[in-house]
Amino acid sequence: MAVTIRDVARQAQVSVSTVSRALSAPGLVKEATRQRVLDVVAGLGYQPNRAARSLITGRTGNLGIVVPDLTNPFFPSILRGVQTRAGEAGTSVFFCDSREDPRTEAELVRTMASQVDGVVLCASLLSDEQVVELAELTPLVLVNRLVPGVSSVLMDSANGMEQVVEHVESLGHKDYVYLGGPSAAWSNNRRMQGLRGRAHVLGSFEPNFNGGYTAAEQALRTGATAFICYNDLIALGVLAYLAEHDVRVPEQISVTGFDDILYATMCSPALTTVHMPTESAGEVAVDLLATLLDGGPVQHQELPTKLVVRASTTKHPMSA
Repeated sequence: MAVTIRDVARQAQVSVSTVSRALSAPGLVKEATRQRVLDVVAGLGYQPNRAARSLITGRTGNLGIVVPDLTNPFFPSILRGVQTRAGEAGTSVFFCDSREDPRTEAELVRTMASQVDGVVLCASLLSDEQVVELAELTPLVLVNRLVPGVSSVLMDSANGMEQVVEHVESLGHKDYVYLGGPSAAWSNNRRMQGLRGRAHVLGSFEPNFNGGYTAAEQALRTGATAFICYNDLIALGVLAYLAEHDVRVPEQISVTGFDDILYATMCSPALTTVHMPTESAGEVAVDLLATLLDGGPVQHQELPTKLVVRASTTKHPMSA
């Protein structure tokens, strides 16, 4: 006979409703209880009947996630976190790439609204008013964007940037520049807050390798001895430009990134950058969405960031 949710509840010594929450809304169950339920589920080989659950709950068993650029290594890690947490609840994930186009972003959310139980929206470029309008269509959780009245999980970019500035200044650099990302990006504005007006700002540049290549040419003209980049992709473009023009990093110019993508350890020199807890952010986003689906309140959670010092930064040439 097929294993039922009652069999799981009996062996885990919890109620049927607790088993249901552990699988569909893990954020509402104590970690020890959730793990005990998952162990029993795995041991018994229990498979939730999605069709039956949908009829009972009125839910589809699907979640959606929209990212602005799947080619940016920052976002697949968030996707992994979303998929991991959703998979623990037996929920499927639909994902879409808006290609950094706000109009496409809004259309994707509207299209998915009738096919999923809720949507995770990453690094949205929409206005606050547009985000609120979409949140009225479907339960919505934002990643790296703060809008009043809409649940969100944030990674503390401002503090991360403060750590970068303190590091650069501790190395004796007084003339340093910030190579900014898209002016409409919420994360760019947060990083600017972390600068506290202590760096000359260049750009906004496209948040990719080509943007960094262009930014490096402008930054060299400033005479700065340290380049602080909006993200790691811009930093990689900067490193490539400097290498082609025989500018030594970090002996002549120190370079920092932001995000700590995989390539930050693979480039030469390895990149000093800020680690962003992207996978954890994806997991938390699903937990917040589960809370909304169970009638819970709008919530905001902020995760800490951490500077990772590698070989692309060193003491100012005149203070070494």
